[in-house]
Amino acid sequence: MTSKLFETYALNDQISLQNRILMAPLTRCMADDNLVPTEAMADYYARRADAGLIISEATIIRPDAQGYPNTPGLFTSEQIDGWRKVTDAVHARGGKIFAQLWHTGRVAHPHFYNGDKVLAPSAEKVEGTVPRMRDLSYITPTPATLDDINQLIADYSQAASNAIDAGFDGIEIHAANGYLIDQFLHYESNTRTDEYGGTPENMSRFALQVIDAIADRIGAERTAVRLTPGAYFNMQADPRDRTVFDYLLAQLEQRTLAFVHIGTFDDAMEFDFLGGRVSDYVRANYSKTLVGVGGFTPQSGDQALRDDRFDLLAIGRPFIANPDYVEKVRQGETLTPYSEEMLETLV
Repeated sequence: MTSKLFETYALNDQISLQNRILMAPLTRCMADDNLVPTEAMADYYARRADAGLIISEATIIRPDAQGYPNTPGLFTSEQIDGWRKVTDAVHARGGKIFAQLWHTGRVAHPHFYNGDKVLAPSAEKVEGTVPRMRDLSYITPTPATLDDINQLIADYSQAASNAIDAGFDGIEIHAANGYLIDQFLHYESNTRTDEYGGTPENMSRFALQVIDAIADRIGAERTAVRLTPGAYFNMQADPRDRTVFDYLLAQLEQRTLAFVHIGTFDDAMEFDFLGGRVSDYVRANYSKTLVGVGGFTPQSGDQALRDDRFDLLAIGRPFIANPDYVEKVRQGETLTPYSEEMLETLV
């Protein structure tokens, strides 16, 4: 029986994928001190170009978006030129690549941009310290004003345009995993009482405005979004969150995006207020192209595709351990197991 993983898949009239395996976004913290992608990064992505689609590591849209060391940006000409080397390398190997656009919101840190505040929906602090820089503690965020929000929307749109200038085939909006856009979508982090808080429509407003601004700028066919309906990372779950995502997914159903990508580290996780797994909840509420992720083997991923649980499978850490993941799976070869020390180098 032929694996569904190796079937071609048309996202739309503009973009077709050579297989259904996506390389998930994987933060590597390997850009230079100006947040410019390096030659080593170009080589790293090129070695994985036989994925149906690569989604880049999360890439910040402006200086105050940064919450981890040496994460690449897409807001200076040098960063755009650096990413152009990456996209050229991937395209030379026959691959396709989307940029994941990122603002970390309340888990940003002023250390990275010589600032004095971090922006978020509300003054709701995350306890803890910055990964890889544990001497830096999170601070209480400053609620974004309406002017701040309008500027953020413009900066997301500009970063998307910059991504196309850098040669990306499209972009994925990082609206998941407890970062800025996701912070608007959950009651624990959004306590606003204006038009951006308090109701599912209001709490979804910022996400939809960013999506629509980018789709208008670069085309909906090049625009995708990653979502986390089940809060678990830098975020406390609230049963009311379901009403927000019921509304948001119904709105996305009316649009024609490249895909919706589920943001979870483990698809086996279940959430009572969602009725089980996040992927099953999203599939029940969104009928268009859906990307699943979170601990799948080639065998379990293939079965999930056959069961129509989602249309495309994103693979994360195994791609760090196996640059030739796609070919190994195709040939039935044993995969190298992932281990933490692999994060120290780009292989």
